Amino acid sequence: MSVSDPIADMLTKLRNAGMAKHENVDVPSSKLKLEIVKILKIEGYIKNFKKLSAEDGKSVIRVYLKYDDEAVPVIHGLEKVSKPGRRVYAGYEKMPRVFNGYGTLIVSTSMGVTTGKKAAEKQVGGEIICTVW
Repeated sequence: MSVSDPIADMLTKLRNAGMAKHENVDVPSSKLKLEIVKILKIEGYIKNFKKLSAEDGKSVIRVYLKYDDEAVPVIHGLEKVSKPGRRVYAGYEKMPRVFNGYGTLIVSTSMGVTTGKKAAEKQVGGEIICTVW
């Protein structure tokens, strides 16, 4: 099975694993996915992650999900914004806010993958990959 949008596939796996109360989930590795997962950790949405190499030579990222005291996933929502059929870009002055600042916007800029807040501070725009809340 080939996936036309590997980032959307990763977000769906994270969302589903959270709803099923899994401790961790493995997603196929790529540089962009690794950067997104790093941001999720920095922003406190996941416990941790590890890059592992599978038997077939392909590497995977094992993401350790985070839950609150009532076993509710910390990630309430993950939504892909820019899709293969419709790319979404924003300049730093028009960077959208997620849930009035409570969520996080993940943006791919010329300076690498970062959050919407940091992109606006550095005054760089880019492609809006996804929103997390």
